[in-house]
Amino acid sequence: MSTNPTPVARTTVAGARTRLLVPTLLFTALVVAAVGSLGAPLITSVATTFHVSLAAAQWTLTITLLVGAVASPLLGRLGAGPHRREAILATLVVVVAGSVLTVLPLPFTCLLIGRAAQGAGLGLTALMMGVARDHLPTHRAGGVIALVSVASTVGIGVGYPLAGRLTDVAGVRAAYTLGLVVTALALLAAWFSLPAVPAGRTSRLDIPGTLLLSGGLLAILVNASQTSLWREHLGIALGLAGAAALLIAGWVSRELHTDTPLVDIRLLRHPAVAGANLTMALGGVGMYLLLTLLTRFAQTPESAGYGFGLSVFEAGLTLVPFSVMGFVAGRLHPKISTRFGARTTLATSSATILAAFLVLLPAHTSVIEILTAQAILGFGVGAFSAAMPAVILTVTPAAETSSAMAFNQVVRSVGFSFGSAIGGLVLAAHTPTAQNFPTNHGYTVAAATGMAIMTLTILTAVTVVRAGHTRRPTDPA
Repeated sequence: MSTNPTPVARTTVAGARTRLLVPTLLFTALVVAAVGSLGAPLITSVATTFHVSLAAAQWTLTITLLVGAVASPLLGRLGAGPHRREAILATLVVVVAGSVLTVLPLPFTCLLIGRAAQGAGLGLTALMMGVARDHLPTHRAGGVIALVSVASTVGIGVGYPLAGRLTDVAGVRAAYTLGLVVTALALLAAWFSLPAVPAGRTSRLDIPGTLLLSGGLLAILVNASQTSLWREHLGIALGLAGAAALLIAGWVSRELHTDTPLVDIRLLRHPAVAGANLTMALGGVGMYLLLTLLTRFAQTPESAGYGFGLSVFEAGLTLVPFSVMGFVAGRLHPKISTRFGARTTLATSSATILAAFLVLLPAHTSVIEILTAQAILGFGVGAFSAAMPAVILTVTPAAETSSAMAFNQVVRSVGFSFGSAIGGLVLAAHTPTAQNFPTNHGYTVAAATGMAIMTLTILTAVTVVRAGHTRRPTDPA
């Protein structure tokens, strides 16, 4: 008796996979973002649990972001080839294995290795966008890509309150257990629902280009994330900056003279793509700077003369409006972009983030002001993230979707790192000797710096709008 599935059974399975595809894309993007940021609210608990310094515990976040930035262009190129499904599944296996290391009662070094493995998942967002563009109808693909982009950004705030609460109740490993559960679910969903790449795709990996870009990114991000280098080891910081410049220059030269570039530099030079990536870099600095300031301000004890003395869990709850309004903006994006265009949305969302900075300045009397700023920031970040792919993909061939968006994710990571670094440096400069907290004026200076950066972002986004006018009839958004 034959054991082959009947046509009806095959049709039922295929239908189930199709229905699960969009939820899987969104869930995976949300999970890798939440797990990647999981280190931030746990730094103090990690230091206490593992008996290490706060500087060492900080690496549970830093190493994840570093690996994510390096993995993004590599996975982006693999996603442009015939083995995208295999690349996604293999990466999720690595993430799950890393999650296991964070849960087991092993030394601190194993925790760092696990967090590094989890960082590889941050490179999957662009591949999710490539899947959506290849396998969804055109009228749906744009909206789903926008939501994937939103999930990868506002998902940063999803894990904060949960991680804080689990740590308070059952310890730091309970919070990491949550990461293991959701990443395992993402792997199962991807294995069941992700389709194979369309026939005819070919892609070769440029190993020398990968090494040059990886080295340059590592130097940039270590410099940005370890702000103490600039205060205590200026020579090392300058050396890393010089090495980064040389490696990136070498990478650009390599990409322009090879038939198998890791990232198509010629495509990146298109005015719309170049403008969008510059807008992403500047906007990433501004939005992460404000997110850092709001979180730190909320947790500062009232004895410092300002702040609200919130616990990790309570501070995490202030990010709920950020995440909720970010998803609202993502859901509204198709209607907004149809009315105004993706490029105009990019500019107006940058102005929305600027408005959130204005709310921070007088935020001294009530937590409501922090919640309001988070909500405005979330809406601005959600709209910004939703509009970005549409601007880039307007001039990007379908086969290059993963690679182009992976580079944009790298730019975003660099922007986030510099935003965090600038906030840390400004507040450190306004922290009196022998004091634990900066003065209130430090937050004013940091906010003013962020407002200047967001003003530049708006001007850059407006330039992108003007550069795209000649292509407006083909704008899919």
